[in-house]
Amino acid sequence: MHELSIVQDLLKVCDTNATEQGASSVKRVEIQIGKLSGVEPHYLKKAFDAFKVGGHCSDAELIIEIQDIIVRCCQCGREGTIMANEFVCPMCGSRELVVIKGEDLVLMRLELEK
Repeated sequence: MHELSIVQDLLKVCDTNATEQGASSVKRVEIQIGKLSGVEPHYLKKAFDAFKVGGHCSDAELIIEIQDIIVRCCQCGREGTIMANEFVCPMCGSRELVVIKGEDLVLMRLELEK
């Protein structure tokens, strides 16, 4: 379960930012998880809730936004969203697609309390 190591790193980033900003706590952590990231949001949330105790994030709420898969067709240039495992351009039928978004996990926002 690599979600545990992701949460450990996320909590370190949150603690570091809270300390640097002179905050007493982190109230909200907003992340974006791409559908192709390999991260299971349910497991990430459980790990976050289990390991947030004792640091700046002990009362923090984790907000998870799911990022769709956005691709660009190398043949016709169309950009758009596709469903997982359907790597075919809906415009021209090409399978030559480049993923633009949907592979990452991104920390979008921290809400700190002074």
